[in-house]
Amino acid sequence: MDLNQKQQLTAARENAAKIKARFRPWRSIFVLGLAVILGAVSRSARAAAASPEFDGTFFHALGRGGTGLAAGGAAVAFCLLGLLGTTGIATAARDALRLRIGNAHAAVVRYAIVLMGSLVVILITLQLFGISVTQLLLGGAFATVLLGIAGQQSLSNICAGVVLLLARPVEIGDRVSVRSGPMGGEQRGTVTEIGLLYVQLDTSAGLVNLPNEQVLGAAVALAPDADTNQDESPGHSANAHTGAAGAAPPAR
Repeated sequence: MDLNQKQQLTAARENAAKIKARFRPWRSIFVLGLAVILGAVSRSARAAAASPEFDGTFFHALGRGGTGLAAGGAAVAFCLLGLLGTTGIATAARDALRLRIGNAHAAVVRYAIVLMGSLVVILITLQLFGISVTQLLLGGAFATVLLGIAGQQSLSNICAGVVLLLARPVEIGDRVSVRSGPMGGEQRGTVTEIGLLYVQLDTSAGLVNLPNEQVLGAAVALAPDADTNQDESPGHSANAHTGAAGAAPPAR
């Protein structure tokens, strides 16, 4: 394969990737539409199976047992397709917003869409199975309180991470100085990652993970580069003064 054929093959792959990325949102929308249809089928089948006039319904040929199985299968398919479509829509939204608001903000938007969409899909699936959502929400609220007490530190770091991603006091690649008592004084290094739990610094001692909650409550300042510190060091200034003082006087 010569150079021209390789270039044509690379160009064809790039065009295929662009076309695939362009049609990805429509594919997710189609999956969500199919999930809605399956949800309607599951609801109708469950209502028909419980109806006293089952013999006059569309599902009469399946029997009550078969209709119940069809309702459960359609509900499971609705849940899977709903989660898949929600994830696809969230990814498409992140890719569309990445150039406008940055990677960090786009990632937060994706997480929010996935979280809210998954919650809605799960609640609808429970209703399709005939589970009382009210009792489940009460039990979930009690469980949430217990989990919140048990994982208070982790939740605080996650909330602080979202604030750091939105407010952006520091960005990846910044050389910063973080001063906080709980962290043992000053931490100086280059920001390499801003996650939901930790901010990673590349320091002279190696990689250090700082909890988001402590970074949010710490004094953060941009630190000068090492080259600038070296040029402005006392030794460099003393050598400059010594050189100026030791220079030979101009000839008269």
